[in-house]
Amino acid sequence: MGTSLNLKPIFTFLDGLSMHNSKAWLDGNLPAYEDARETFERFIDHLIDEFRDSDHLQALSAKDCIFRLNRDVRFSKDKSPYKTNFGAVIGPGGRKATEQGYYISIEPQGRSMVAGGLHMPTPEQLTRFRQAIDRNAAGFRKITRAKTFVEYFGAVEGERLKTAPQGYDRSHPDIELLQLKQVTVTHHFADKEVLGRDFSAQVVIVFRAMRPFLNYIDDILQ
Repeated sequence: MGTSLNLKPIFTFLDGLSMHNSKAWLDGNLPAYEDARETFERFIDHLIDEFRDSDHLQALSAKDCIFRLNRDVRFSKDKSPYKTNFGAVIGPGGRKATEQGYYISIEPQGRSMVAGGLHMPTPEQLTRFRQAIDRNAAGFRKITRAKTFVEYFGAVEGERLKTAPQGYDRSHPDIELLQLKQVTVTHHFADKEVLGRDFSAQVVIVFRAMRPFLNYIDDILQ
């Protein structure tokens, strides 16, 4: 899918917000914020349309997918009121996903990315992943060693235990997978890619490269 949608208004707004992260600044720059937000919504709607049939997104809209700009500062030392990125989850249920979806974040300074997987898994989800790996890791390894997967994501990422999880031996042949506390993949984009004319087409390609990985996780969590 190609689109000539210009994402520069997003960068312009977020550059300003990162330097002046305050309600007073945002209140004084509402037109720029509204322009950036509407641009991001159009961009997300483009992506939803591309995957609407294949990923069962019939009733989904960008507003279902996009996260609020406000940060939750209750438990954070950083009291900056706003995020410095625009983020969304494209998948059934949107940001309240019921299945694995594609996370996309637009942020200047080379921080734009696409990601997916078990970022904050519940104990039950992590248990199911480990049980699946323990039974037979071949299917997972086939997906994560595929040429396209490696090209766009490199390897599976995530925090790890320093030792074997409870119930597993440290000599397990798949111990490096069993130690994962998160099971995620990420692809980063340079600013020039985000501002390029074919950026949406690039994102579609990365989403499709991620799909077998997301399908595997959905399957083991059913």
